[in-house]
Amino acid sequence: MSDGLFPLPRDRAELSPGAWHVPDWLSLDEQRELVVAAREWAAPPAGMRHVVMPSGGVMSVRSVSLGLYWEPYRYLDRLPDGTAVKAFPAVLGELAARAVRDVYGPTSLPDDAYDIGLVNFYDARARMGLHRDADEASLAPVVSLSIGDACVFRFGNTETRTRPWTDIELRGGDLVVFGGPSRLAYHGVPKTLPGTGDPRTGLAAGRLNITIRASGRR
Repeated sequence: MSDGLFPLPRDRAELSPGAWHVPDWLSLDEQRELVVAAREWAAPPAGMRHVVMPSGGVMSVRSVSLGLYWEPYRYLDRLPDGTAVKAFPAVLGELAARAVRDVYGPTSLPDDAYDIGLVNFYDARARMGLHRDADEASLAPVVSLSIGDACVFRFGNTETRTRPWTDIELRGGDLVVFGGPSRLAYHGVPKTLPGTGDPRTGLAAGRLNITIRASGRR
């Protein structure tokens, strides 16, 4: 995505205490490699699917879980039909550890703390309502990577789904990390911006979001 012949630089920004947006964090090669890997993760068995909420509603994004299976509002060792969950890839653990060091500097968090991946694919109509990542026993920072179409990312507060919140544009290659006092902040994606992705990643359309978390089971 370009802002014309002379794109303005986008600087990293603190969305709230402990929550950071780092533009263009992933290289183009890294994005390509993750797109190839995501296609493998999305394939059956235990592949990409629409998650059904307890109310009966169906999430508009399609998701695949890695390491542990997420269903609202818990993690399982197997899918409800008994299928084994795909293994958590080492590359995601390495990216998460690198992201945390980049944003916060040296920490006491073990490099192998991260053991859950949630891969979400947004088509042009998909959205994600405001929610908290509160199903993990660990409060290690959440690491979120974007590839493909840009989106409006809404980052709120820890108390309620209502304002105050901050809306920013996430583009392919961007990183968001939130921990500390913002670890349980509400966040979501009210809309995507179709046709804004870089086709050189191998993703012709849509937005790929890879969220990496620590279960706390270790």
